[in-house]
Amino acid sequence: MRTADRWKDYELIDCSDGQRLERWKDIILVRPDPQVIWKTPKENPLWFTPHAVYNRSNTGGGSWQINRKMPDVWQVGYDELRFSIKTMGFKHTGLFPEQAVNWDMTARIIKQAGRPVKVLNLFAYTGGATVSALRAGAAVTHVDASKGMTLWAKENAASSGVAGESVRWLVDDCLKFVQREIRRGNSYDIIIMDPPSYGRGPGGEVWKLENEIYSFVEECSKLLSEKPLMILINSYTTGLSPSVMEYILAETAGKQTGGITVSDEIGLPVSSKPGRVLPCGASAVCLMNGAEKAYQK
Repeated sequence: MRTADRWKDYELIDCSDGQRLERWKDIILVRPDPQVIWKTPKENPLWFTPHAVYNRSNTGGGSWQINRKMPDVWQVGYDELRFSIKTMGFKHTGLFPEQAVNWDMTARIIKQAGRPVKVLNLFAYTGGATVSALRAGAAVTHVDASKGMTLWAKENAASSGVAGESVRWLVDDCLKFVQREIRRGNSYDIIIMDPPSYGRGPGGEVWKLENEIYSFVEECSKLLSEKPLMILINSYTTGLSPSVMEYILAETAGKQTGGITVSDEIGLPVSSKPGRVLPCGASAVCLMNGAEKAYQK
């Protein structure tokens, strides 16, 4: 497992009985996590005095219970990057801190390339990977179906001092965008995707990951440049294991480019339990033309 262990403004303090106890800079949150099936004692007093708790509803969804005064929006930093955080619907905050391991890997690949690098970030959400790649010196095309998330990503880029860099912000259906880019003859050195388990595009298009992912990766592979560096898939779908994603990449981008495919879980260290890491998702990557030197477990 690759662990995002360089955070200062984020901390997974503890996890037990289906919940995480987290610090987002100075704000303490308790959020549900289905991976946390153990029931260890909740000894840290912060469990009982958080700023906010997300309570699930028996009928689906849930809501935030605000216990202490807190800002509507605040910022956390990761190295030179700055991200706006807020308590959103369905337990989210607008950032997945475990993805820092992939931001770091992508930045290393960009810097080691020694040449201009074009990055395509699909299902790009609030732009963690986009901002990191811009900071590393790449040109980035950021694509997401949500106008609100794209505006949020632009704000994160501005906060991180890269708003004026080489970036395209596009609100679009990712599959349709990829197909148009193929027809246009465009290409990218790095392709990153963080597809949802289920979703709808801006025109009502239905996306179900298990049904779509193989053909989607096939299409994305057609956009790789003549000397590509990486294609990365992130997933939070429990039915899509790291090995399955690695197999998909090996049969598509790997065969096309001769790249090396690897996969792993990504996680967060639990500060109250030294040596323990909470698995938070999975990534598979095809690395090409020397980029494998940047992959670190």
